[in-house]
Amino acid sequence: MKQTFMTNPFRETSFHIRWSQLSAAQVEPAITAALDDAQRALDAVATLDLEAVTYRNTVLALEAATLELGQTWGKVTHLQSVADSPELRAAHNAVLPKVTAFFAKISLWPELWQRLKAFARTPEAAALTGIHRRFLDETLADFRQAGADLPADSRARLEALQTELAELTQKYSENVLDATNAWQLLVEDEGRLAGLPPHALAAARQSAAAKQLGTEEKPVWRFTLHGPSQEPVLTYLEDGALRRELWSAAVAVGAASPHDNTTLIGKILRLRAEKAALLGKAHFADAILERRMAKNGARALSFIEDLRERSATGFARETADLVAFKAARTRARVPANLAPWELGYWSEKLRREQYDFDEEVLRPYFPMGGVIAGLFDLVGRVFGLKVTEHPTVGPGAVEVWHPEVKFYDLFDARGRHVGSFYADWHPRESKRGGAWMNYLLTGGPQPDGSRAPHLGLICGNLTPPSGGKPALLTHREVETIFHEFGHLLHHLLGEVEIKSLNGVNVAWDFVELPSQIMENWCWERESLDLFARQYETGDVIPDPIFRKMVAAKNFRAATVMTRQISLAKMDLLLHTRTAEFAAVRDVEPVIRAAIADCLIPTEPPAPTLVKRFTHIFSDPVGYAAGYYSYKWAEVLEADAFTRFRTEGLFNATVGEDFVSKVLSRGNAADPAELFRDFMGRDPDLEPLLRRSGI
Repeated sequence: MKQTFMTNPFRETSFHIRWSQLSAAQVEPAITAALDDAQRALDAVATLDLEAVTYRNTVLALEAATLELGQTWGKVTHLQSVADSPELRAAHNAVLPKVTAFFAKISLWPELWQRLKAFARTPEAAALTGIHRRFLDETLADFRQAGADLPADSRARLEALQTELAELTQKYSENVLDATNAWQLLVEDEGRLAGLPPHALAAARQSAAAKQLGTEEKPVWRFTLHGPSQEPVLTYLEDGALRRELWSAAVAVGAASPHDNTTLIGKILRLRAEKAALLGKAHFADAILERRMAKNGARALSFIEDLRERSATGFARETADLVAFKAARTRARVPANLAPWELGYWSEKLRREQYDFDEEVLRPYFPMGGVIAGLFDLVGRVFGLKVTEHPTVGPGAVEVWHPEVKFYDLFDARGRHVGSFYADWHPRESKRGGAWMNYLLTGGPQPDGSRAPHLGLICGNLTPPSGGKPALLTHREVETIFHEFGHLLHHLLGEVEIKSLNGVNVAWDFVELPSQIMENWCWERESLDLFARQYETGDVIPDPIFRKMVAAKNFRAATVMTRQISLAKMDLLLHTRTAEFAAVRDVEPVIRAAIADCLIPTEPPAPTLVKRFTHIFSDPVGYAAGYYSYKWAEVLEADAFTRFRTEGLFNATVGEDFVSKVLSRGNAADPAELFRDFMGRDPDLEPLLRRSGI
């Protein structure tokens, strides 16, 4: 593999990144130099003679101009998400406005737009076909959608808006991370921990020991707001006072000083609305969705409302059943709404009673190593891929940013090295929450006819090893691994010669199709037997447990569906009716009332997720006005998976079809066309409703 070493390691172009050499002090000089190089490259395009413009010196040159800057900035933002420190955060935030302003001005640069339009009128442009026609059309659309045709004062304001939005959303994200890390619950009386599964007890002891809290004689159990610590408490702990304490801390994330996002939300919403108005759109949702599958905010909201109405009867019934169940079990004279910190606890008790099924019995069958090995076996059978782990210590080692991180190489059926990826699965205080996939390098077909490998990564915050045992996962965590790996395959299997059209660079209501379809294999006996093995004996999940697991799959399915609908509806209302939400000091009570038909009635009422909703507020765009995409794409993947169910779970022909018609094609064609190419028809809603039991 060719390696190019520059003075600053952030600017190295080597495939194997030297993470140990990257430091906060190098961020500003690296980004400054990369910005200067990108500026010179864009200047060359902007000063071309209008009669001399060609596809190569204009359209392709525009893409190439910012390639190295994007790769350099990608390393900075990635490190800040997995190895945050005061020094790195300060360095990142110091250059963030410059980077944001630079990218914002490209589509608003009159001289660049003139040359693009001049080229679009040439015979060479008219003769373009295939991916090159698609690239020209997408580039022109990018510029128009960004406001390239607006007058100078509007373009200048749009540039300033983007910079301000980048700073505000970065601060929102930091507040959520800092508030999460600032809280801990220490318990010294083991008697108060009745009901917690053994793995959760062991993890809490280990967490305390890592902070040098407690001794063998006087142990301490430490709980945090990270998912693997928080969820068992809210689901299993008998002590209601402790559950309430943890829940209260969780809902205060982003809502209390010094990490309060209240005023940031209003500012972000107002700036997004102003941006939409400058672009001639009624609201931010219409501005964002114009080129996505939904096309506009009204259609996305109509889709979400349709799902809500289909789920409403089941949602009401499930809510009433839970209230009645708790009342019966506690011998209450009058059934009453549950407290919000009781929902998970009593739901789990109801599930056990209805299905005689405790999800914790599955953990021993999902050791992290076995799950990963089974996943690799599965994609080998279905997609003809081979994954091999590359050493991260010793001779020939690949550097990683943390000792827990692993590195893998991916080969296709022909033995080609199509890509590599890092995997970082467990929580750390320096790492942001959630699970995600990203890319560091885009390879694919090269001008000389060769193919360069792609480089990507997957991260999560899953249950870590504890008590001398391997990381034993929940079934939902297994689904998370499969989900993120689906995104990764979308990047690594890309065969699009235009880098910006490769892999996950597709419409956001299509991007979740490759990820969510992978989750289906986590529910099939045939595929589970590849990786669901008891970590000590190697036994597969016993049939009685498997039958209970499948029977309980749709337990409170309408409630699960409605929760996702509530988040999508919240997002769309905030970005279609912005004036009424941005005008109030605190958006929480107003947005809560607006989505009340999607919320479980509790006493006291639970606040919404709005002040810690990083999906829509931690990026200038991100999932803003696009959270509905999860449900939209779920319709697509539930329908697409019917081919595997009909033709064979491990059917290599169907797998090859999915690779060649979806995974490898990125944004080479309209997503609706890609779906029709794979399924032979438009999507059908019924498979999702049947699968969900709604």
